[in-house]
Amino acid sequence: MTTLRVMTYNIRMLKDDRAAVVAVLRACAPDVVAIQEPPRGGVVGRWRLRRLAAEAGLEVVVAGEGARTTALLARPELAITGARGMRLPSAPGRTLRGLAIAEHAGLRIISVHLGLSAHERSRQVVRIMPLVAAAPNCLVLGDLNELPDGPSWRRLGMNLRDLAAHAGPTYSATAPVKRIDAVLGSRGVVASGARVVSDEHTARASDHLPVVVDVRWS
Repeated sequence: MTTLRVMTYNIRMLKDDRAAVVAVLRACAPDVVAIQEPPRGGVVGRWRLRRLAAEAGLEVVVAGEGARTTALLARPELAITGARGMRLPSAPGRTLRGLAIAEHAGLRIISVHLGLSAHERSRQVVRIMPLVAAAPNCLVLGDLNELPDGPSWRRLGMNLRDLAAHAGPTYSATAPVKRIDAVLGSRGVVASGARVVSDEHTARASDHLPVVVDVRWS
């Protein structure tokens, strides 16, 4: 079986303590990171993300363009294929949304950041589901902006299992009471060690806590 440590993390555009974000990434030692809210600013924003990744021993595999408020980072030695961004429908006047997608050893990995309104999230999940269904093994990681009993979780749950169901709340970082950040996997993906990371660094790094899960598949 192939193994991978995955992580999802909303870094709030690096508005908080950037050094703490680097410390969190280093300490968690992920193979792949699904990022939400990477730094904005076109070329400058992508340069800031590349610099962050490099300091954490990672590289950017998807960022900008269609990925919009998502990105994917990975260890440089990891064999990544099919890396791309894809636009998602967004409500008028709302933040433009997208997803980042890539594959490693037969595992499709999708970073998502769903909208703030239920209608917007519903339209976005409709666009995501065919990507999930088309892959024998798939992970969807990200900020769903919704609690686990919400319709987006239920719809994604038709094809995916909640791999961090007992890991704990992820928002807010300083007083976590809501679990809105998810790691979801298809039935062929086996998870272990799922945890929400909460320490002195995560309290300063962002308003979300990261989720880390070790997965394996064949």
